[in-house]
Amino acid sequence: MTDPDDSRNSDVRAAAREKARQLRTTQQRKDRRNRLLLSGGIVVGVLAVVAIVAVVIVSAIRPTVPGPKNMASDGVVVGSGLKVKSTTALAADAKPVASSPDPAGSTVDIRIYADYLCKLCGDFQRTNLKQLEPLVKNGAVTVEMHPVAIYTSHSAGTKYSLRAANAAACVANYDPNAFWKFNAALFEKQPAEGGPGLSDDVLKKRVDAAGATRTSQIDSCIDEGRFKTWVTSASDRALSGPIPNSDVKKMTNALLVLVNGKPYTGSLTSAEDFKAFVLQAQGDEYSSTGTPTPTPSP
Repeated sequence: MTDPDDSRNSDVRAAAREKARQLRTTQQRKDRRNRLLLSGGIVVGVLAVVAIVAVVIVSAIRPTVPGPKNMASDGVVVGSGLKVKSTTALAADAKPVASSPDPAGSTVDIRIYADYLCKLCGDFQRTNLKQLEPLVKNGAVTVEMHPVAIYTSHSAGTKYSLRAANAAACVANYDPNAFWKFNAALFEKQPAEGGPGLSDDVLKKRVDAAGATRTSQIDSCIDEGRFKTWVTSASDRALSGPIPNSDVKKMTNALLVLVNGKPYTGSLTSAEDFKAFVLQAQGDEYSSTGTPTPTPSP
């Protein structure tokens, strides 16, 4: 006859074995899931590393774009007859070559670093470009324009400062003698700070209105943003300094005007104030060189 106690003990042992089996099965499933998650994480990590390496390699082998012609100093030098001084395009990693002021002091050297979205820059240029134009034409003054893109993030996401400076570089490269009028046109009807700025199509229309003849090449240059990288580098150089041929260490805002290396700090809306500053700088140059210079009067 079977002992009831033996039967109960057998049932307990069987239940314990089943419970242990279930625990082992559950643990095995957890182990498999963890291994899958771990291997998946490793794969994702490896893919991320591969992607980063690929970006670095592509960036490294991407062909560099040289800077624009006629802007070896990071600026456009406009002289007698409103003609632009010709310079070759520099390699993308080359350092700019500072322009050389007239050693005899017979020509007043004016350099303007300006952002096309900057209102103060527009105030100065609208006030003074007209009175400077005849002086540049007759050779009494040279004006070196340095387009910078400091307000790139101030145009509702359109990067207008960068696009406008790129357009200016395109004009300097392909049709330099239209640069003076194009530069003036960008300030004549200047978009407001904080707004979207002008579209690329409007920039191209202003190129045409400036009398450019090689508009198809300039249009494609604007569409491609061909010199945007160069504009950014040139802007960084102006912001980090030093500023060549002057005691100014670096740009501290979106406008810097130098007359014979001396910074202009007067009214931006008074043509008479700026004219007086130019005459004073010319007189100082005469005192230091002893060479008479043409009087820069319109």
